[in-house]
Amino acid sequence: MNNYITIIGAGLAGCEAAYQVTKRGIPVKLYEMKPIKYSPAHTNPNLAEIVCSNSFKSNLLTNACGLLKEELRRLDSLLIKIADETSVPAGQALAVDRENFAKKVTEEIQRNQLIEIIHEEVTDIKDIAKNGTVIIATGPLTLDNLSKSIQEITGQDKLYFYDAAAPIVTKESIDFNIAFYGDRYSQEKKKDETVEQWKKRLEEQADSYINLPMSKEEYETFCNELIEADVVTLHDFEKKEIFEGCMPIEIMAKRGVDTLRFGPLKPVGFDDPRTIKRPYAIVQLRQDDKQASMYNLVGFQTNLKFAEQKRVFSMIPGLQNAEFVKYGVMHRNTYINSSELLDETYRLKTNHNIYFAGQITGVEGYVESIGSGLVVGLNANINSEEDNYKNIFSEYTMIGALSKYISTPNKNFQPMNANFGILPPISEDRIKDKKLKYEMLAKRSLEQIKPTKI
Repeated sequence: MNNYITIIGAGLAGCEAAYQVTKRGIPVKLYEMKPIKYSPAHTNPNLAEIVCSNSFKSNLLTNACGLLKEELRRLDSLLIKIADETSVPAGQALAVDRENFAKKVTEEIQRNQLIEIIHEEVTDIKDIAKNGTVIIATGPLTLDNLSKSIQEITGQDKLYFYDAAAPIVTKESIDFNIAFYGDRYSQEKKKDETVEQWKKRLEEQADSYINLPMSKEEYETFCNELIEADVVTLHDFEKKEIFEGCMPIEIMAKRGVDTLRFGPLKPVGFDDPRTIKRPYAIVQLRQDDKQASMYNLVGFQTNLKFAEQKRVFSMIPGLQNAEFVKYGVMHRNTYINSSELLDETYRLKTNHNIYFAGQITGVEGYVESIGSGLVVGLNANINSEEDNYKNIFSEYTMIGALSKYISTPNKNFQPMNANFGILPPISEDRIKDKKLKYEMLAKRSLEQIKPTKI
């Protein structure tokens, strides 16, 4: 048997797993095909590249992802630590400068003397698994040859779902005669404020979201053009399923004229400084880099052709002269049927030398991927047949609940984000105040965050 652990894929999960494994004094060989070869959605030669949004979601403990991040902080997650260090203003959310984040993760992994980075594409894992423990953390964009190898090992004939990434524009190209800063609800004009006091307060919220209000006519014209716009023609193998949690905006628009107004363009909690009234709809932009020079369109994952993105999204008030530094793209995602294949440590039930980590397991999201990498890193052993214990997290914690979700048999298994619905209910189940209930769930979770060896 090898005296090291092999990790395939140096994304969020793979890097976190490598760090956690080496904390226990175990050497790691970390395979990353970049920069020799790139997936259809990757462009950055650094490790831990973030492809879609730069947001790690809310930091509030009353938010499921916020709770998971706090759990990971207490468990010494390397990547959450770096995310905190490279954060950019995003209200109550944790968003990162994606270039600095990837660069810093790469530097930390490179200076770790127990990690050997091998820039090479792995296409078959059977031989690797025969000689020692392997962690497959190739992410949602696993290429065909390795996917076929995974299919052979798992006995699956389906490994795919699809999602899309949102476009990014430069801040200087946004028209601030229309756009305004502010977070939902905190931006609204208070009853006891004068208009002058209110507008001055808005000027002080320059570290918040940028908001673009729309009238009824502007909104309906935009939706009509969005529905009629040309989309990229998908390959036959891509004409399958689109994960509901990352639905392209043009598909949402086709579901009904008000769908976007009750989704990513909902105007609740805002007042338009020009009219001092709630706008009919609102588009939000989130800071994407440390210098606040680039902003991404929140909820605008799309499969429109690039020219159509420029044409249609420039119809949004405030973006008429927008400079697009990155257009949205549609790409294939890969996951296995973990509910049948993996145990709560993300280990393959039929081969104890093989672990999976990241979105390939069906955990959906950056923080969730990091969490899976941490769990795997605490459990992967050089000789798994000799090590009979497991580091298991309580199902009352968010990290433990996700591990249980992906390892519990489920005929309708789908990728899952962190959410309070996967936690066991509290005994006081008659509590109607949702915020209070979430606070109690978070408190219970953090009291039990240490893993238990079984």
